Amino acid sequence: MWIENSTEPDPTTSFQPTTWDNATNCRDITMTPPTDPNSTRDFYIGLALAVSSSVFIGSSFIIKKKALIKISTYATRAGDGGLAYLKEWLWWAGFFLLSIGELCNFVAYAFAPATLVTPLGALSVLVAAMMSSYLLKEALNVLGKVGCLLCIMGSTVMVIHAPQEDAANNLTELGERLKDPAFITYICLVFVVAGIMIFYYAPRYGQKNILIYITICSVIGSLSVMAAKGLGIAFKEFFISAEKALTNPLTWLFIFCLVTFISIQMNYLNRALDVFNTSVVTPIYYVFFTTSVIVASAILFQEWMTMDAGAVLGTLAGFTTIVCGIFLLHAFKDVTISFKDLSSITQKRNGRNSLNESSPNHVQDETTFNSHAETEALLTAAEEGRVHDME
Repeated sequence: MWIENSTEPDPTTSFQPTTWDNATNCRDITMTPPTDPNSTRDFYIGLALAVSSSVFIGSSFIIKKKALIKISTYATRAGDGGLAYLKEWLWWAGFFLLSIGELCNFVAYAFAPATLVTPLGALSVLVAAMMSSYLLKEALNVLGKVGCLLCIMGSTVMVIHAPQEDAANNLTELGERLKDPAFITYICLVFVVAGIMIFYYAPRYGQKNILIYITICSVIGSLSVMAAKGLGIAFKEFFISAEKALTNPLTWLFIFCLVTFISIQMNYLNRALDVFNTSVVTPIYYVFFTTSVIVASAILFQEWMTMDAGAVLGTLAGFTTIVCGIFLLHAFKDVTISFKDLSSITQKRNGRNSLNESSPNHVQDETTFNSHAETEALLTAAEEGRVHDME
């Protein structure tokens, strides 16, 4: 009897998972959020398009510059009003790459969140810097190389932590989000700030303060990116139902807003580049523009609502790292410094420290000498003043 009872399964325990199974199941439920396979696929498509866009745009800058350098040897330069570059096939090749890059960037907004696509535009600066070092023989100093490394690291961190799902996948959902009071308030603030800057501050202080033009470009540019994002969704919906996409008023509204906002944005960006140094305009514009886009995207699409605290901090850390890299690339691009210069500076500093340690009275003697020199200078000035008074 005891043997038979021992072999029978206990109904209270036979269908219950073990403690380890319970813990595993709970962990899977709490730590593995459900993800849509289509959203993951769209995320990587948008990521590939954004990176490809940066490569094409960065390459186009170098190829067009190489064509302009070639043309300057036998024709009037473009800066002097020459149009000989229109007959140069190399310049058209660069223009073609630029067009492909902008098209890839536009389509990327249809698949990936703007929080990811916009900051990755910094990679075009990285590509241009690296290609100019090899093709144009422009020196890339050690600080520029560190800046390139920071751009790569920051972009990688942003890709890892960026939101993968869009809150609006069609024009109907996007239309509902456009009615959000928070986004309407943001649009009103943008128009108020841009209007004050354009009609009051720009005519008076635009030539003196770089932030005037940059602010106009950034806040208006954030709306142009939102319009591009909406037009990208309409473009994706076009392949599902062309008639539905073309008859939707939002499609034509996005086209009108995109053309208008980009025209204003480029106008004031060209003014900033014409008045101020490019090495100063580029990093400041990148920070202001990207920040404005992230804020606008967070309000309209609410991408940050699906992210935990670690992902938010990771995204902000990646963005800050990219900003530091852009700053090093542009702020010190005209400084001639290499690893040999850094090692020589370190050796000189070590030699000076060893000299101070070997002669502790050296610093005191130098201070005493400087104080005597200052005293003699004051006495000389006093005597000269007395002579002038006597005269």
